[in-house]
Amino acid sequence: MFKKRKNITTGELGTDNKSGGLLTTAEIVKKVRDLEIKSKRITTHLFTGEYHSAFKGKGMRFREVREYAEGDDVRFIDWNVSARFSHPFTKLFEEERELTMMLLIDISTSNLFGTIGKRKKELITEMAAILTFSAISNSDKVGVIFFSNKIEKYIPPKKGRQHALYIVRQLLTVEPHTKGTNLDAAIKYFNNTTGQKSIAFLLSDFLDTGYENDLKVIGKKHDVIGIKVYDKMDMQLPDAGLLQLEDAETGKIKWVDSSNELTRYNFQQNFFIQTEACKKYFLKAGADLLHVRTDEDYIKILQKFFLKRK
Repeated sequence: MFKKRKNITTGELGTDNKSGGLLTTAEIVKKVRDLEIKSKRITTHLFTGEYHSAFKGKGMRFREVREYAEGDDVRFIDWNVSARFSHPFTKLFEEERELTMMLLIDISTSNLFGTIGKRKKELITEMAAILTFSAISNSDKVGVIFFSNKIEKYIPPKKGRQHALYIVRQLLTVEPHTKGTNLDAAIKYFNNTTGQKSIAFLLSDFLDTGYENDLKVIGKKHDVIGIKVYDKMDMQLPDAGLLQLEDAETGKIKWVDSSNELTRYNFQQNFFIQTEACKKYFLKAGADLLHVRTDEDYIKILQKFFLKRK
């Protein structure tokens, strides 16, 4: 599968900034701040309560005893205290809220592709930032595993705004040191480094195979949600004549006649087959899978998912 595509008549698909080079320190600081503002605004106005309700805590813990009131559950009456004061008292419990969210972020070079809306990498970065601030605002811990065909960087889960800002900086600047994608390596690493039950968001274009067995393993223990990002041209080859396709992860180049109807059909069918396989893997693992196209409103998709979980 050729993952990153370039039409030789249009040139490069995108760069790290508008000037065509890597981001400067000033640009990184500005982008971090912009993402923080955007994430907090979305979290405050759209995700208030949704995230909290979508993901349950570890259980309930005893808080206090108070006088029984009409409507209280009689199962929680504290008979010892009630007998001592000759008046019914009931136990109060509260949710043991603290959770850990782990973000498994695919930073392989296939995610640099994008023809409409955003590049896949930009979409993943924004969604990961919003999920991070949603968790932090609920006093949950957040950690990150960046991967390509190996583990590129691991950020242990912590709380707090400064930790969230550090994650966002890494989202903007981390680069793969090797080519290729290995989802199974990332899933195994997550399973080996995360002991307690966690919320695991796996953000990728899922242009890989061979991860279904380990996905089942983590699906039994953790709350796993995959977010598959894709571009319109991942699914549909345009009728644009002779195209040169380049695989961003292997460098292989192939000439394709996109004006050929059978070629376009086969290209689309390959996308559908791969997508259905991914759906099947997550279904068998008891995990959720969201699909987000680069030109879609991912906020609505995330909010709909949170409300459904609620």
